[in-house]
Amino acid sequence: MRIRNPMHKVECRRTDDHVVVEANGVVLADSRSPVVLEESGLPDRYYLPVEDVRVELLERSARTTECPYKGTASYWSARVGDELLTDVVWAYDDPIPSAEPIRGRLCFYAERVDLRVVPG
Repeated sequence: MRIRNPMHKVECRRTDDHVVVEANGVVLADSRSPVVLEESGLPDRYYLPVEDVRVELLERSARTTECPYKGTASYWSARVGDELLTDVVWAYDDPIPSAEPIRGRLCFYAERVDLRVVPG
């Protein structure tokens, strides 16, 4: 893993926000119990409980990435009709201790889907 910058911040917090994720008009997730992860220099990310995600539309990918602030991420692609949204979802199954609240939750690339957040 890369060296960690002590000035880089990662904060996880539970929220009552309502998060809905859609692609091509298909709802991929609907959650009222996300964890928002705020990280220096990056957009806020919403990590959703697996039970709030339509996992039957997801296909496991071989891709993994390493983050010195969160750990190893695994990826999934989403099948929406005839379109495959490659590596659009990720999760940290065994995050480092400071990112423990996101363990096993799924996160969508908001830049590649329609993600709406209604403040709780």
